[in-house]
Amino acid sequence: METRSAKIMSVLKDETGLTTTEYAVGTVAVAGLSGLLLKLLTSDSLRDLIWSVISNAFSRFFG
Repeated sequence: METRSAKIMSVLKDETGLTTTEYAVGTVAVAGLSGLLLKLLTSDSLRDLIWSVISNAFSRFFG
């Protein structure tokens, strides 16, 4: 017969549903990071910075 503390320990060690929780947390994190990246890439200052880096690279190689 299982003792009360052994029964509690078996319930606490049960990892059923843990993978689903990990996927949910990962999905929320990726969605948040993609929103931040989208906001950064659509800002005028970052777009101008990227454009100037690309323009300088092409001007050094082609002219």
